[in-house]
Amino acid sequence: MEAIPRTLLRDRAYEAIRDAIVAGDIAPGAVVKDAELAERLGLSRAPVRDAFSRLVDEGLLESKPQSYTRVTAVVAADVRDAAAVVGAMHELVTRAALPRLLAEHIGAMRESNARFAAAVRDGDVSAALRADDELHDVLVRVSGNGAAAATVARYTPLIRRLERRRFGEGGNCRSAGLHDELIDACAVGDVDEAVRVTAEIWRGLEDLADLDT
Repeated sequence: MEAIPRTLLRDRAYEAIRDAIVAGDIAPGAVVKDAELAERLGLSRAPVRDAFSRLVDEGLLESKPQSYTRVTAVVAADVRDAAAVVGAMHELVTRAALPRLLAEHIGAMRESNARFAAAVRDGDVSAALRADDELHDVLVRVSGNGAAAATVARYTPLIRRLERRRFGEGGNCRSAGLHDELIDACAVGDVDEAVRVTAEIWRGLEDLADLDT
């Protein structure tokens, strides 16, 4: 059996810790220790330390050398900035992806939105956000823009933390109706309308951050 490459272990540690922070399983302000998380994840400390460094760069952790590494607070201004950047990237990929969309892509988006709507009805925030990611990821992948994809992946977790908290306090998930409008525009190749709806979707997340100030 071949050893698992170090890069895969680092990615595994990063994804597990990132997801725990986004879900609130590791709360804002909590101090994290590489030895403890390495034991919980069944990994050595090295990939966990690598993950910590990446998460500091991405704003989910903050570190004071020789003192602590802890989860950052959810700061509305940071979320608003992230939503503006992610929204701009989604507008860009939507414009690029539309001429390349096939019937199978439209079908995948409709299936994701059906799961999104069902999860919202059931109050399952995790499932709703997964389905939302899957829907928009169709356009990201089809666009072929790796820089935009990397930017979306980097900043979306900052937004998701606030979304989860707001929904947990009784807030509402975004309407599946806006997704329907986006998908319908994509289906008929209406680039301007698809970009308009995309902007409206992500502007709503900027407004969500404003409500938290």
